[in-house]
Amino acid sequence: MSSSLCQASWYFDFLRPEVGEAFPAQGLPCPVDSLLEATCQWHAGAAEDGDSVSRDSASAGEGGKDYPMFYVTTILEKPYVMAKGAELEGYCIDLLEKLSKMLHFKYKVGIVKDGRYGALSSGGNWSGMIGEIVRKEADLAVAPLTITSVREDVVDFTQPFLYTGIGILLEKDTSLEEEASLFHFLTPFSKETWCGILVAYLFSSLCLFLAARMSPCEWDGNEETSFTLMNSLWFGLGAFTLQGTVPQPKSLSVRIISAIWWLFSIVLLTAYIAGFSFVLESGSEQVSIQTFEDLVKQGHLEFGTMESSSTLQYFKNSKNPIQQLVYESMNKKKDTAFAKSYQEAVQRVLDSNYAFIGESISQDLAVAQHCNLIRSPEVIGARGFGIATPKGSPWTNELSVAILKLGESGDLDYLKSKWWESSCSDEDHEKWSPLKPQALGGIFLILALGLALGMVIAVVELSKKSRHTAHQEKKSCCAVFTKELSQRFRPREGTPQESAGKSKP
Repeated sequence: MSSSLCQASWYFDFLRPEVGEAFPAQGLPCPVDSLLEATCQWHAGAAEDGDSVSRDSASAGEGGKDYPMFYVTTILEKPYVMAKGAELEGYCIDLLEKLSKMLHFKYKVGIVKDGRYGALSSGGNWSGMIGEIVRKEADLAVAPLTITSVREDVVDFTQPFLYTGIGILLEKDTSLEEEASLFHFLTPFSKETWCGILVAYLFSSLCLFLAARMSPCEWDGNEETSFTLMNSLWFGLGAFTLQGTVPQPKSLSVRIISAIWWLFSIVLLTAYIAGFSFVLESGSEQVSIQTFEDLVKQGHLEFGTMESSSTLQYFKNSKNPIQQLVYESMNKKKDTAFAKSYQEAVQRVLDSNYAFIGESISQDLAVAQHCNLIRSPEVIGARGFGIATPKGSPWTNELSVAILKLGESGDLDYLKSKWWESSCSDEDHEKWSPLKPQALGGIFLILALGLALGMVIAVVELSKKSRHTAHQEKKSCCAVFTKELSQRFRPREGTPQESAGKSKP
């Protein structure tokens, strides 16, 4: 078989299993080189699985009869490979099409016979797409095939064309719980925002107190003024209730500070009311299962992954105590915990109390297509999807370079955006989060500028009075200004009667 292929052309074709074997095209010269010899050896024994759903470059309009023909094995999984009538489409099909044009090869795609990705059995045999590559029944495996060290021992992988991790897919109704908190009313603003508001309140009250002390219109020469420190603090709190409060400001500087603080208060109240209304309507629930530890501790959801998958092997080989518990729990209920396909796993999540542990990037697609699904925040085990080739294949490096070029040109990003389009984008609102200081930075800036302006005007008012007094008393303006400040901010002294009483023996 192998020798007959090598004596023919570099154009290979694979017929259906009922024919029994593949025959080369006739009448074409065969270049004699090491690459052809290796390619001929890979094709020995290659045959399609007989599935009626397939894809080949000839049907896609590829030319170039002198191009080599590769048999590609894959697996049906949205959006990587999907059946459309008698043809296949999806992310991996588009990727394969681009690679064939860049590297000038033809291909035929067939679905893996046993419907599995590839795992090592107790007898030492490989199943799924990895098994077909090992047995030389296929030249390439183009699918969401995770690159692992165990698989790397028997096949070669290209550079990853997609990166992913392991996440938890949940149904919203079974994963959301009411959030009970005594301080739920603080939710509209973040902790940093609340701290900023407190600092702004204290600083504004202090500026109000200082401006009232310096302004001649507010200071009448007595030890007391309407805007004491306590009155200033009370004045600031009164602004939050949108009610008038006493004392009433008289000077321009104090009025500016008061007006700026009132504006700041109105904006804050508006933002708080809007945020709290949203919290009461849709933000009162949170995902009860945030991490894998939460998944292990709960008891109302059954969880599992796909059988013979790299995700299962990850948990089996993990040394992390939590991840070991996850594997032990799944293994105890292996009759019901494991799904045979990705579609079955997603359907179980939709129909029953089941949490699916799998590739996060595939789960993101399920969330985009099913608006009542959600993925937990924690993602572990970063890994990549690569194309599997026979061990020692010279095409591995060529494919890796081509994938890198597709990534640099933005083609991989385009394919991802094309096939991961969300059907919930028009229905679901963006996730709400507490307002942070950056969102209210403008009003904080206006407040700071207003306080600075008020303090400057207060100084100008005091300077104007000091200049007038200095002109009347024929004294230095600086001396009078210093004396005025010392009178306003000196420590409070006792009454004359108290002083006289304390002086008696």
